[in-house]
Amino acid sequence: MSTPDTIVLIHGFWVTPRSWEGWRARFESQGYTVHTPGYPGFEGEVEALRADPTPIADLTVESIVSTLEAFLDTLDTVPILMGHSAGGAFMQVALDHGYGCAGVALNSAPTEGVRVTPWSQLRSVFPALKNPLNHHRAVGLDEQQWKYAFTNTYTDEQSRDFYERYHVPASGRVLFDSVLANYQPGHQDAWVDFNNARRAPLLFLSGSEDHIMPPSVQASNAKHYKAVGTVTEHETYDRRPHLMVAGPGWEEIADHALAWALAHAAVRDTIG
Repeated sequence: MSTPDTIVLIHGFWVTPRSWEGWRARFESQGYTVHTPGYPGFEGEVEALRADPTPIADLTVESIVSTLEAFLDTLDTVPILMGHSAGGAFMQVALDHGYGCAGVALNSAPTEGVRVTPWSQLRSVFPALKNPLNHHRAVGLDEQQWKYAFTNTYTDEQSRDFYERYHVPASGRVLFDSVLANYQPGHQDAWVDFNNARRAPLLFLSGSEDHIMPPSVQASNAKHYKAVGTVTEHETYDRRPHLMVAGPGWEEIADHALAWALAHAAVRDTIG
């Protein structure tokens, strides 16, 4: 047994690894090795993806998860995994596949089988789902849509700054396929085994005012995990929006996420 020294931060949709910049700097200042892997084709910065969103339009859940797990295979020690939004769903798949010593999912998208769909969630993703042709496109949000979906508890100025700093289009293909996953036969790419007794400890953190992934979504996802002996917990932060990884008070959330992961980590010396 050893103490984790590596953290992997997995970003969600409509943002890039840049959204973790505060968390990365904070954890690195404490001596941790921190990685923020991007999706396939996300090697460039926000500005490059806005200029040419082709890599976003071509994304699939399978390609995202396989790229993430290929990266995790290169690590010498077993990391703490943290995922935000869609990154929380991809992180759960990786945990189910045996990666990570502990996982923290922030405002997480659900895995397959979780059918809670609040009205605010539908409104948040409507810009992408309103047109079936968007299945083959990268679909962005305007500033007003971003404010409703990501930063509804922040000031207009804060929301605008985060929009300029972080926003990129999202994959219409993945969004459509995620909606349809619960209604197609067989296991889809975001499926996990809720009875997997070997899965590492998992914490869901929700923002009470999150419109895309309200606490009810994470609560339902957490309750689906049934394996005896595994640790699955859910907590909610008051007055926090979807973009909990930035904005006022993110430091408190980062510190708690790390402390929980360290307290619950079941650590092997090396992967494999």
